[in-house]
Amino acid sequence: MDLIPAVDVLDGRVVRLDQGRYDEVTVYGDDPARQAREWMDQGPALVHVVDLAGARDGRADPGLWKRLGQAGIRFQVGGGVRKAEVAAAAVVAGAERVVVGTAAVWDRAALDRMVAMVGASRLVAAVDVRAGRAAGEGWLDDGRDLGEVLGELTGAGIVRALVTGISRDGTMEGPDVELLEQSAALAPGLRLIASGGVGSLADLEALRTLPLEGVIVGKALYEGVFTIAEALAVLA
Repeated sequence: MDLIPAVDVLDGRVVRLDQGRYDEVTVYGDDPARQAREWMDQGPALVHVVDLAGARDGRADPGLWKRLGQAGIRFQVGGGVRKAEVAAAAVVAGAERVVVGTAAVWDRAALDRMVAMVGASRLVAAVDVRAGRAAGEGWLDDGRDLGEVLGELTGAGIVRALVTGISRDGTMEGPDVELLEQSAALAPGLRLIASGGVGSLADLEALRTLPLEGVIVGKALYEGVFTIAEALAVLA
């Protein structure tokens, strides 16, 4: 299972939100590219970068992609990618994968255009779940039924989904194993990446028992609960 460190960006700073709330922000640095490089240098093959303002406002920041690409960082990026042309621009700037949330939940036509323009292997559908419903719009909408969304993603040819339990995100209270099991059962053809709530090496041990391709870890690394080396050893 792959370990994918997270770099969440808001107003040019490295931050973490608590349960997706923009009024609950902890700042960890002021240089996202430097932070991404620090994580990569410790062994992970890929860094997960989220443009939080883009996710909230629907306007991605191409300058962020450019800085990461110029730094030679292998990254997947999300936040504000709602049109095929924007997804393609992220790939041109250096993104290995583009994470799509709102379009994946609400706009099948836009998702189909993205698949056609950049290829399904370059896309990661963000399935951010609260109370059984997959949300878009920076987690600010009421969402749609999880099973319905996963079925549509499979039908669109999507091969990889990032599943986040919103209520666990940024809490370090443990991942939503039930949600991940449910998602795997509903869409056995998708390669799933877990996100939200990892707060200990024991959490990573628990995730190893599930049919997952990878796991995103953020706050636990920033707070020094465990190191990347320790996490990689558990997941190896």
